[in-house]
Amino acid sequence: MTVADRWLLPDGVEEILPNQALQVENLRRQILDLYHCWGYDLVIPPLVEFTDSLLSGTGSDLDLMTFKVTDQISGRMMGIRADITPQTSRMDAHSLRRNGPSRLCYAGTVLYTKPRYPLASRSPIQIGVELYGEAGLAADIEVISLMVATLQLAGLEKPQLDLGHVGIYGNLLEEAGLAKEQEAELFDLLQRKSVPELDAWVASNINDKTSATMIRALVDLAGDATVLDRAREVFATAPAEVELALDELQAVVDALKVSSPGAELYLDLSELRGYHYHTGVVFAAYAPGIGQAIGNGGRYDHVGEGFGRSRPATGFNMNLQALVQFGQSQEYLASGIFVPAVQSSDSENIAQQKVVAELRAGGERVVCGFPGQQPDYEELHCDRQLLLVEGTFQIASV
Repeated sequence: MTVADRWLLPDGVEEILPNQALQVENLRRQILDLYHCWGYDLVIPPLVEFTDSLLSGTGSDLDLMTFKVTDQISGRMMGIRADITPQTSRMDAHSLRRNGPSRLCYAGTVLYTKPRYPLASRSPIQIGVELYGEAGLAADIEVISLMVATLQLAGLEKPQLDLGHVGIYGNLLEEAGLAKEQEAELFDLLQRKSVPELDAWVASNINDKTSATMIRALVDLAGDATVLDRAREVFATAPAEVELALDELQAVVDALKVSSPGAELYLDLSELRGYHYHTGVVFAAYAPGIGQAIGNGGRYDHVGEGFGRSRPATGFNMNLQALVQFGQSQEYLASGIFVPAVQSSDSENIAQQKVVAELRAGGERVVCGFPGQQPDYEELHCDRQLLLVEGTFQIASV
């Protein structure tokens, strides 16, 4: 390896330099303060865990995204987390064991073996919340409302929310009686929304005309809240669970119009993100001009089964760097005080140190210079300086 190659980072792994790091950290603090105000307790899960717990109940997708290493002490396989949700599920089921609803929040780096989509980061900072122990729609509505509040805090005044319900697809699939291989093929077609391929596949694989019509209609049922009215007509003969799922979506839409009037709601009944993981309402957040979701969430009631304590659960996570980049957070302005080194008496040096200590105690950013230093105020993020004027220290603009 040449010297020139040693500074290279792996593809999709980024460093965060001071200017952006200030924005990221400031937004992280604001968001966690918001979650605290909503009653969510901060947890800090470990970066690595045994794969037995880290991948419990999450499906194969997360398994493929997880870096695995062998623990040199126990010899067991460990994984570097690619998602924090399974970790909070373990903490709720085993470490906390609360009887009532448990609200948890977190912020930390995750690592993927490959990017989720082209040019995406493989080491994003994931921030989010999880609500355990409440099966009612009130929990889903609270979590979605909090996601909207998070986006608005980051600067997205009118975020777009994409809402769906995996129970609709799941019950239609069960009614059609498809084999596992057929389920996988249909899932892929719906994810890609390939209408011509879907038409051909349905015609050749589903003999029951009623089931074929309803499954084929999924890809067309997308748009504003009127989609639910059309869906009731299309699914009039569907299992009762489908009608219940539509009622749940309607209740969520009605509640969000009150709690989050700034959000633009979009319904997509063929949205199957996390189908093998989620069990009810699912949702994603988008920013104008950005093709990929900057936040995802939904209900996942069975994740705790692997830890011996299955509890109702719902939550979401977001990419913190994306919130800073796409949320139009305010740029940090230089706001600090540069203190030149005192070249005179010990008494003046002591007096200067006292003033510096008082300024720092008051929350000011104070950068002390070294003898002979010629300061670059922009690099130091300083817009003022502490000067000795007629025997007293005074703050002046640079």
